[in-house]
Amino acid sequence: MSQKLAAWRSDGSGARIVAVGAVCAYPKFTPVPFREGHLWDGYPEETNAPYGLAKKMLLVQSQAYRQQYGFNSIFLLPVNLYGPYDNFDPQTSHVIPALIKKCVDAVQSGAAHITCWGTGAVSREFLYVADAAEGILLATERYNGAAPVNLGAGCEIRIKDLAEKIAALTGFTGAIRWDSSQPDGQPRRCLDVSRAREYFGFEAQTSFDEGLQQVVDWYRRL
Repeated sequence: MSQKLAAWRSDGSGARIVAVGAVCAYPKFTPVPFREGHLWDGYPEETNAPYGLAKKMLLVQSQAYRQQYGFNSIFLLPVNLYGPYDNFDPQTSHVIPALIKKCVDAVQSGAAHITCWGTGAVSREFLYVADAAEGILLATERYNGAAPVNLGAGCEIRIKDLAEKIAALTGFTGAIRWDSSQPDGQPRRCLDVSRAREYFGFEAQTSFDEGLQQVVDWYRRL
């Protein structure tokens, strides 16, 4: 039995499901900024496609339960998240914790350079985890609609610039090398966040520099 069906059967009049999708559900070449209406306009970027398609099915199920049962199931599309308590394992971490670990480790070991995946030319948007939690809470309290809603900060940064920013925050002054044999992934990511502001009053409050500094400080205390 699915979680949605269990929730509906337990209390069809008052239960609510907040289904959390992922930005990688969007097509590989989505026009920037990504608007929710673009979600079905193409296939996701290949390295993320299985995960992205599975997230899309959450939206399909959410809308089906709303139509069939009148059930308040909403669907959110958060952009890439970052924050304290992230995964810093070098084999499985995402870009921000991976870069922080590389730079901090290089400072501690005195390494002359670090190597990063891809070309650094692609862009990403990031949302601080506390802001994401606030957005989910606001949507839970205030939103009851079938339309998917983006959660993001509404700005993007090139990975090359991100690496340089993290190097400066961690005090790493060595060379940053790029391994172009590794994939870049989706060319750009940046969300249109107007629907979240309009539907339930969400706007990210944590500046990117502030959020990065908090994560760097947290990681150094480990």
